Amino acid sequence: MSANAAPRQTPAPDIAAIKAKQKITWEDGDYAGFCKFMEAGALEILGGWNIGRDKTLLDIGCGSGQTAIPAAKNGARVTGIDIAESLIAHARRRAREAELEIRFDVGDAEELPYADASFDTAISLIGAMFAPRPERVVAEFARVLKPGGKLYMANWTAASMPGQMFKCVARFVPPPPGLAPPVLWGDEDTVKTRLAQDFTDLRLTRRMYPQWHYPFDAAELVNLFRAKFGPVKKAFDLIDPQQQEELRRSLEHIYAEAGETANGVLTITQGELLEVEATRR
Repeated sequence: MSANAAPRQTPAPDIAAIKAKQKITWEDGDYAGFCKFMEAGALEILGGWNIGRDKTLLDIGCGSGQTAIPAAKNGARVTGIDIAESLIAHARRRAREAELEIRFDVGDAEELPYADASFDTAISLIGAMFAPRPERVVAEFARVLKPGGKLYMANWTAASMPGQMFKCVARFVPPPPGLAPPVLWGDEDTVKTRLAQDFTDLRLTRRMYPQWHYPFDAAELVNLFRAKFGPVKKAFDLIDPQQQEELRRSLEHIYAEAGETANGVLTITQGELLEVEATRR
């Protein structure tokens, strides 16, 4: 490049294409089956948020209803939204079986289909952190919450097992350039900056994901992720057999290092989260 040549600029990411791929990815596999091993921990996290009865609650990135359904059982008036149609269909079935009145919508955390100041509480357990434009997500959090409303999030940190897993997968299937890594939602300084304008009374707490057990070893856990967890399944589908074997070995090492095995049960001990609690100004 000559001294006078303009530096090459990274093209702006194609957000529509990225979201379309995200939708396909999260609908792949069987996340509803995959997350059953994490439901006890989700209940414990939800219980710690102390959401009052009769509160209007929006669960953003609700998946198959892991937090929305128990919140409704506890008396909240719940709406859940997720980008994956298959997960919303599963959540609706679960709500019907439990005879609960919950509204579940297919939608986008960056463009929530709700009126301003609609909710007393918004929650996101490892959901909204994956939306590609965090500034849009924060704006939507603020828009749909009532003044004084509460925001609760739980987001993987970079050091967590999932954070390391996504970093590993990215070596084989790189993410689109120009996007902020989702694990920045697990960084205190980043979260403070993102929420500063519209939220106050921030409480940021690091903790490990509780009660995270698998009744098999790390090698079998790779098989579970490969079969049921969309982002890992999609990565394996996109690479050649030699790369698949390299990815398999790398993930098995990550899972083994992040857990402890006793009596045939693998317990993940490095599932670090940043819990976020904030109040709408």
